[in-house]
Amino acid sequence: MLAVVVVGACSTRARHRQPAAVVSSGGDLERTPRSPRDASDRTVRILLGSRQPSVRLSADGGWRMYGADGTTLLALPEARDRWLLEQDGRRVSARREDASPVPLRESPIIVRPLDPAGTITFNGRRWRGELLVSSTEEGLIVVNRVRMDDYLRGVVPLEIGTSSAADAAAVEAQAVTARSYAVTRLGDARRAYDMTSTTQDQVYGGADVESAVGNRSVDATQSLVLLYNGSVVNAPYHANCGGHTAAPQDSWRAEAEPYLQRVSDQIPGTTRFYCDQAPRFRWTRVIAGDELRDLVDRYVRNLPGGAGGVGSVTNVAVTAVTPGGRVGTLTVDTDRGRWSLRGNEIRSALRSPGGELLYSTYFSVDVAPGRRGVETLTLRGGGNGHGVGMCQSGAIGRARAGQDFRTILRTYYPGTTVGTIQ
Repeated sequence: MLAVVVVGACSTRARHRQPAAVVSSGGDLERTPRSPRDASDRTVRILLGSRQPSVRLSADGGWRMYGADGTTLLALPEARDRWLLEQDGRRVSARREDASPVPLRESPIIVRPLDPAGTITFNGRRWRGELLVSSTEEGLIVVNRVRMDDYLRGVVPLEIGTSSAADAAAVEAQAVTARSYAVTRLGDARRAYDMTSTTQDQVYGGADVESAVGNRSVDATQSLVLLYNGSVVNAPYHANCGGHTAAPQDSWRAEAEPYLQRVSDQIPGTTRFYCDQAPRFRWTRVIAGDELRDLVDRYVRNLPGGAGGVGSVTNVAVTAVTPGGRVGTLTVDTDRGRWSLRGNEIRSALRSPGGELLYSTYFSVDVAPGRRGVETLTLRGGGNGHGVGMCQSGAIGRARAGQDFRTILRTYYPGTTVGTIQ
């Protein structure tokens, strides 16, 4: 039978001494660092869920629930049962799914495995580190507080998309860029997390998505980040550049950066490209007139002056091209006015029926007119993603050609160095 120790209102035991590998105050997760500023040992806060009416948790071993001051609230020495955390005003209650609620302290409730290498299961996935479950006006939020490199083990395989040992240099480059991206987003005290677990930041899947190549690459690049003039840089990356990467101002309403330049992915002395092995290196999308009207109408309704919609789309034309050959401005004529879309706005407006962004802005336009406007719009393009920074498909091609991760990073982020912030 599962033994449960309730500490606080139902017990005279006041505190639990935390595992030796975890030293914390106020429930904060840390490990003994090699340096106070070592990038690999920093703690990151990842939002896993928000507006949750309840949170179901389990573990792969013994685990505990703590209050914000480090007091042990529940000691769960076994892993057989599922526990349900529910919102109760500004408090959180906990119960086994087949038992009565147990009153706990004010949120957040901190959930941590007894074994530092153990995991907690939430939403059907296992997460390293600890989970913070907090009560808000809109429901419960769940934040994974975890050591940087344990976080990267759940990011790198999903982002780079390869588990082949032959691609190790590309995976190592991905580990450095992902670590750099994360470092630049730490420490914002105005919110309860540093990053989300989605494409809004970096896709993070926890312990279940870890791979041998990914873990080795994180370890091989331990503490390393991308630096420009001695500072850690935001290191954007994308799936496939289509042959040439983009500058920030090509895709976003952003200023130029000296280390984010347009880079050719062409293999020297050939007509091929390092990224041409990817399935979306070249693509075609045909959009029927009705679908085009619906897409443009839905998009412009969120723009100033667009509340009335667009009616029929009468023409679509590329009216500006970036120096790298991407569409800078796409002009859409309708029977209710003209709209100009720039950079990544184009990808957002011309989403697929399933909501996926248009693959890239590296495309040409072919309009077939009809009686009531555009009959079909055919886009012939290349690449997948915003195009800024490292081309992941190109990194894989370069790794297979024998380049190491430092060479790959120097290519896609000119003027940068790889180093530590100790």
